[in-house]
Amino acid sequence: MSTITHFIDEAIRNKEIDEFLEKRLDRAGFGGVEVARTPLGTRVIIYATRPGMVIGRRGSSIIELTRLLEERFKLQNPQIAVSEIEVPELNPRVMGSRIADAMQRGIHFRRTGFWALNQIMRAGAMGAEIVIRGKLTSQRHRYEKYREGYIVRSGDPAIKNVRSAVTSVQLKQGLIGISVKIIPPGEIFPDRVRLTKAEVIEGEVETAPGAEAAEPAEKQTEPLASAPEEVKTPPQEGQEEEKEKEGAPADEDLKEGEG
Repeated sequence: MSTITHFIDEAIRNKEIDEFLEKRLDRAGFGGVEVARTPLGTRVIIYATRPGMVIGRRGSSIIELTRLLEERFKLQNPQIAVSEIEVPELNPRVMGSRIADAMQRGIHFRRTGFWALNQIMRAGAMGAEIVIRGKLTSQRHRYEKYREGYIVRSGDPAIKNVRSAVTSVQLKQGLIGISVKIIPPGEIFPDRVRLTKAEVIEGEVETAPGAEAAEPAEKQTEPLASAPEEVKTPPQEGQEEEKEKEGAPADEDLKEGEG
């Protein structure tokens, strides 16, 4: 078996395990599963809003699950751990199943969509989007979208920072698809820049490395300050006449000299 075929088979098996547990643990508020190989066997972590229903009385349900996973999916020594979902409103699979249950009970899809969106945003999510598709009001297929907050649609952040889930519900008019996307609080995106103030430590101001490198260049380009030179301005006409009057003798002095 080649390496590529091995990883493809692993992904298919994990998806089958996920679908199997979703149907079996629907009432327990199934929120996802993680399957990882360890030296001691296969570790299976089940996320649910009601872990008590997954474990069962005296561990009867979890023992039955272990047996089924080992026989049906050929897992080597499966070790099941159950983790409780702290905030179910931030889990798209849980919210998708709640929307499906509400629509199956006869609640209008628009009312259900707005209710779920408000619950997600009240839990502190940065953004959420709910899409309901199918024969909603007539025999013609269409969809309605409910969105609030910040949602990323492309790039690496759309894969890493956005939680998404897709589920469906069978109604009288046909199959209805439900898609839920949630951005949990605290996620950091490259297109959102946060401005911070400079911190003063021991009288020095922290600056960016580029700014520190630019300071010496500016100092080199500045010309050295020199002593101011005396500027000689030509005397004006009034000043020249005053100087001539001061230097020339008076008329009375000339008469005394003649006498």
